[in-house]
Amino acid sequence: MNFRSTAVSHLSRRHLLAHSLRAPLALAAAVTMTACNKGGDTKAATDTTASAGQTSSTKPFTIAVIGKASTNPVFQAALYGAQAAAKEQSAKLHREVKINWLTPPEIDGQIQAQRIAEAVNEGADAILVSCADPGKVTGAINDAVTRGVPVMMFDSDAPQSQRFAVYGTDDTLAGRNTMDELAKLLGGKGKIGILAGNQNAPNLQLRVKGVKDAAAKYPGITVVNTFYHAETPQDATAEVLRAMNAYPDITGWAFIGGWPLFSRGLLTAIDTTKIKVVSIDALPEELAYVDKGVVPVLLAQPVFQWGYVGVNTIIDHVVFHKPVPEHMSMPMVRVTKDNLGTWARQLRDWKFTNVDPKFLALPR
Repeated sequence: MNFRSTAVSHLSRRHLLAHSLRAPLALAAAVTMTACNKGGDTKAATDTTASAGQTSSTKPFTIAVIGKASTNPVFQAALYGAQAAAKEQSAKLHREVKINWLTPPEIDGQIQAQRIAEAVNEGADAILVSCADPGKVTGAINDAVTRGVPVMMFDSDAPQSQRFAVYGTDDTLAGRNTMDELAKLLGGKGKIGILAGNQNAPNLQLRVKGVKDAAAKYPGITVVNTFYHAETPQDATAEVLRAMNAYPDITGWAFIGGWPLFSRGLLTAIDTTKIKVVSIDALPEELAYVDKGVVPVLLAQPVFQWGYVGVNTIIDHVVFHKPVPEHMSMPMVRVTKDNLGTWARQLRDWKFTNVDPKFLALPR
């Protein structure tokens, strides 16, 4: 798909398209190895034979996928990506690659730790995790690796754990880019709030830091507060409305996650003549906010790739014992009215079934 948009990282447009939208395995190969792999010993080699790029086994190769919250659409997208990669790998390996979805319904690091232990006890060959709380999850990851089950992270890292790799957005850069986009809309002056989700999530902590670092470059901009909340559309929307009542002079919002945009509650609640918003993420539910001008800029994470690249990287590392980068960065895509149709069609191609047909019909 010839996706014409401006990347919000140092990558060129062609580099972004090749990596973010069509060739996730090429992305992983192009990233520089930053450290030796952790958790390299695996139990999968004992029941898998590899020859000429193929394997055979009667036992499915099972990957447990544990996102932060199954109610958050970004993790459903990661599941779609994992399932797509598993289907492709099953055909290549002549062995079923099975995805075991163990994501809790709501964010809870303790439950994630329990799900990791559950995956190990049920005989998982590998685990793919987005960490909600390193303090609660790191021990479970290390125990899994000690017991011979390799662990890879996506989206949100547990950097002190024995996971062998992590794939996701450069979160500090994402925060900076969000602030820079908002500063343009505000003309370099105003009072802003940061909508920040789960206070314990490492990736969100880095995004908040990025927003604040970038805001310091603009003497006319003041960050009035950082607002944390449960990561549901209802809670996020309620927090935005509460904050605007408490701080009626807010003129801008940096949403470091798209939580309130997964419902339509803010479509009429935000006065676009007074308040500007920039948000990370660009899932089908959020496109109406771009169309109406409520959120002129979305910085999209290709969240389908979390699962797709994650599964393919696990197969490379565990089945074929290939070296993989410890840190793999996922470029973001700037979504505006100018490329709304193209992005909508990309979401459709990633198996999202709820993309509004009117966006699919747009020329760009």
